[in-house]
Amino acid sequence: MKIRRILATAVAAAVTTPALLLSVTPAFADDKPTAQTQEKPSIAELEKAAAAAQAAYDDAVEAESAAKAALEAVLSDTSPLAVAAKAAEAAAADAATAKTDADQAVVDAQAAVDALPETATEEEKTAAATKLTEAKAAAAAAADAKVAADAKVVEALDARDDERVAAARKLAQAQKATEAALADKTAADEALAKAKEEGGEDCVPEAKLTTVVTGLPSTVVAGTKVNFNLRVTNGTDRTMDEVLPFAYVHATDKSGLKDIDDLVHLQWSSASSSTWKTVDNEHYMDAISPLKAGAHADVKMRLTVDASAPAGNGVTFVAGDYFNDNGTCGGTPDLEGYEFLIAAAGSKPGKVDDAKPSTTEPNTSDLKPQSGASARPVSGSLASTGSSSATSQLALASGAALAIGAGAVFVARRRKAGSHA
Repeated sequence: MKIRRILATAVAAAVTTPALLLSVTPAFADDKPTAQTQEKPSIAELEKAAAAAQAAYDDAVEAESAAKAALEAVLSDTSPLAVAAKAAEAAAADAATAKTDADQAVVDAQAAVDALPETATEEEKTAAATKLTEAKAAAAAAADAKVAADAKVVEALDARDDERVAAARKLAQAQKATEAALADKTAADEALAKAKEEGGEDCVPEAKLTTVVTGLPSTVVAGTKVNFNLRVTNGTDRTMDEVLPFAYVHATDKSGLKDIDDLVHLQWSSASSSTWKTVDNEHYMDAISPLKAGAHADVKMRLTVDASAPAGNGVTFVAGDYFNDNGTCGGTPDLEGYEFLIAAAGSKPGKVDDAKPSTTEPNTSDLKPQSGASARPVSGSLASTGSSSATSQLALASGAALAIGAGAVFVARRRKAGSHA
């Protein structure tokens, strides 16, 4: 979720304000965001994508684990193909031994033939020749058996090794798939986290969410405190799950050149509490959860000006943002600013009126420097979340700066989630 923060800086008196604005504006020229041409996904869509990426990663991890187990299985000596290869090797060894024995039988039979004496009978010669022929036939058969056995060994080893290579490749593919799934998961998680941090969808202006100040006097004497009220109203026809009011006070001496913010203090308290909390100009006040359609909530406010504060000018800005559980968000399109004079300690300002809300946009064309005899609201458009440039904010604020004589140039920006705590 994005958090609104108002950064206010003192500027010169009304006569010099335009020149200062012109000199400051170019410094923000590079801050203008690039126009977006594609719709950003919603939080719900990013959550769905993150869940799908997580499921895909889990499946990939499971597949990798299975592939690793399969490789370990085929590398085992007890795998079927490994057992078959061992059996083929054993059979080949037996065939080799049988061939060796058969070859020796041929050698022995030949030796027996060669050893026949000249006196050997025809029957003896025929028997020796027959034994040699049989030995040679047996040796040939043994040779053929060995060739066949050796071929089976090659076939069995190839089958075993092919299976192992295939399993290794599947593991490598599974590991790559896991890496890819992890990368996708990380990207999806980061996109979701970033969207949640920034507010997911771009927040939109909501003119029917109003923040109105009543009871703030046009003059506050240094050394005193004044109580007033901030009413936050949901004028829409739908409930806002969480509404966060925001307030900011800025003050200068009469010249507008000296910032005296440290001498002006703004506090708030909920309608049901007597505890006062300090507005730190950076965080929201406590959330109103929820704020139903057409409903309003009041926040008690207290402005204290230190006795040491010089006479000068001040302005209190108020606004409100809303955030829904479905990721949608928005806020008041304008900062409503209520100007007041700071009178020196011990002064008697006489009759003091309340500040009234402004009904017109500030106009820089014909405003004249003035000391500020009455409280006058100051308006300036907030930067829509992440989309408006600081240059446009300075332009919108310039009328307000002239109107209060010392004024404030403010830039609306957001802080990260959790800063309203």
